[in-house]
Amino acid sequence: MSRVYNFSAGPAVLPEEVLREAAEEMMDYRGCGMSVMEMSHRSKVFDDIIKEAEQDIRDLMNIPDNYKVLFLQGGASQQFAAIPMNLMRNKKAGYIVTGQWAKKAYQEAKLYGEAIELASSADETFSYIPDCSDLDIPDDLDYVYICENNTIYGTKFKTLPNTKGKDLVADVSSCFLSEPIDVSKYAVVYGGVQKNVGPAGMVIVIIREDLIRDDVLPGTPTMLKYKTQADADSLYNTPPCYTIYMCGKVFKWLKKMGGLEAMKAHNEKKAKILYDFLDESKMFKGTVRKEDRSLMNVPFVTGDADLDAKFVAEAKAAGFENLKGHRTVGGMRASIYNAMPIEGVEKLVEFMKDFEAKNS
Repeated sequence: MSRVYNFSAGPAVLPEEVLREAAEEMMDYRGCGMSVMEMSHRSKVFDDIIKEAEQDIRDLMNIPDNYKVLFLQGGASQQFAAIPMNLMRNKKAGYIVTGQWAKKAYQEAKLYGEAIELASSADETFSYIPDCSDLDIPDDLDYVYICENNTIYGTKFKTLPNTKGKDLVADVSSCFLSEPIDVSKYAVVYGGVQKNVGPAGMVIVIIREDLIRDDVLPGTPTMLKYKTQADADSLYNTPPCYTIYMCGKVFKWLKKMGGLEAMKAHNEKKAKILYDFLDESKMFKGTVRKEDRSLMNVPFVTGDADLDAKFVAEAKAAGFENLKGHRTVGGMRASIYNAMPIEGVEKLVEFMKDFEAKNS
């Protein structure tokens, strides 16, 4: 069977050459006689895998030396608790609520201290990014939190908020490694890997070293202390070994593709094909304010729930998978992460044009 075009928001499409390489090494990784799935995380072979993966992501993102890279379990959602537990020393933090995941992080933070909503776009179903150039930021805030790219709603911060000197914490799960970022502008930048970087089962946390301290909130579990994980180089307990190995392969692929500048150009080109069609279509409409559109997640609707359902069903039959939108938005959503080839987007637009002609 030929491969489908997989527009899933996550777990998402992976580069084919990475999958092929992993398949070749499945039974015997580089002559060691076993699979990476079977090997000890304390072995020399795995030590090389994790060290190389860390060096490659440092190279790709130009991560400064005073930041630690942690490969952790629990996904991005576990960081909703870990962040306040480790960073809320004044027990006060500010959250910019631009979608479901930012909202969940904000609600979780309320369990550990005073979480303040600094801005929100809930009034228009999170279809835009609020102006964050002059927020009312209390002096005693520990940090300001954002979800930089909102997977469900298809919005993206094009300009980071003015935090007025406060530490910025960002969940970048769905735009991870899609374009260059200046890591030094963040105190913590983290993301679940299953959207743009690798298979599900891990979150990568990039954290400034001065924030890795012993004085965390009382009751913080040992496993959720950044110091525990940093001191052990992500090997305090058995890490998600196979996911680390696969992410390492994706990092190599990204380097081969020309790094994050090249990926940004590739992703802009892909997104433009789809957005240009949505802007001229009589049937399909994008749901996001133009200046806040994500390069990774593109929600769109016809305005008719029955027609949306018909489109999703016919698209699936034609080999376009996972186009159904999130239940809070309805309609459709195409997630076009790094590994989605340009031809996948071109073929989707051809199919949409054909559907429009037949159903209008």
